[in-house]
Amino acid sequence: MTDKSYVYLDYAASAPLRPCAMEAWMGYHKKPHSVANPNSLHTLGRTAARELEGAHRTLARCIGYGFRPNEVILTSGGTESNNLAVLGMAEGARRKSANKRTRVVLSAIEHDSVLDVASILRSRGFEVVLARPGRDGVVSAEEVASHVDETTALVSVMAANNETGVIQPTATIIKVAHAAGALAHVDAVQAFGRIDLDCADADAVSVAAHKIGGPLGAGAVAMRTRCPFDAQSLGGGQEMGRRPGTQDVAGAVAFAAAAEQVCRELPSVRPQVEALANHIYERICAPGTGIIPTTVAHVDQTRLPGMVSVMVPSMDSESLVLKLDDAGFEVSAGSACSSGSLDPSHVLSAMGIARDEALGSLRVSFDERATLEELDAFCDALLAIVSSN
Repeated sequence: MTDKSYVYLDYAASAPLRPCAMEAWMGYHKKPHSVANPNSLHTLGRTAARELEGAHRTLARCIGYGFRPNEVILTSGGTESNNLAVLGMAEGARRKSANKRTRVVLSAIEHDSVLDVASILRSRGFEVVLARPGRDGVVSAEEVASHVDETTALVSVMAANNETGVIQPTATIIKVAHAAGALAHVDAVQAFGRIDLDCADADAVSVAAHKIGGPLGAGAVAMRTRCPFDAQSLGGGQEMGRRPGTQDVAGAVAFAAAAEQVCRELPSVRPQVEALANHIYERICAPGTGIIPTTVAHVDQTRLPGMVSVMVPSMDSESLVLKLDDAGFEVSAGSACSSGSLDPSHVLSAMGIARDEALGSLRVSFDERATLEELDAFCDALLAIVSSN
């Protein structure tokens, strides 16, 4: 690494750590009880446990919708949160139904941490079906309903897509699942702290710290106590027995600090960040630039604020990312979890986007900490790269 400065615009992969989270993490480690296991009975252990309980309370309040502190299961991040919820809830629903519910419905645009669970579910005797999106990137409740029946154990859908930013109709999809007696899980990893979640009746909601400026390696699943669930790991009785293992109290405290800030500031931050994203779309997708939006859903209220998803049919994503990196701008080709692949994004393919267009996809993501000057400089660099190609 040289002394060259970079403008980081890949917040959807991992957002920069917020000062409040850093202060909470550092502050915890300066306390005498930071050395203690929060499950120990001695004074330091009980003190650590109280801090852990405080983090549970804060996260439950920020997620909202009546989730109680003891219903927040701490995990190592979004991937574990999704793995745990989908596997554990599917198994729990099947057991409760005396093996009558053996179908799991996922959307075809889910994150790999959900879709890759499909093979495990099938190996355990489940039928897994995928609900497909329209060209607009939306998985409709009607499409989900066409796959749901009395054998369905679980429906899992994301609150907003991590590549296109398109917000999904979670509330109506949850109603479809419940009407058939199935459980409903919402992957809100990308949406939490960026929009008001529409998860009032969800049985479980997954979130992660590093997407909102919290620490890497911290996540959670808010899951109703009434929700049938089979733990996927064995050990102690931590997290109400649903996720055994000694908890990372410092990580939980830092996660809670970041969540509290982003949720408190959301009403004022969202329109500010939406305006910045709209400005980028107007500049780089102007007629004659050769850059097109991934979907028509690039206006306020239909996509995540601070996420710009475009395609450059004349170029491939890898070249674009590397050229922008050389120019000092850090962006992503769709999902960072699948970077390095020369295949089109599974999300764009599911939407019916042509291969030559999908191979030139680009995702730019940020929050209120990005400046207009930085974003304009990015636009200048991208337009120059595309025009010289």
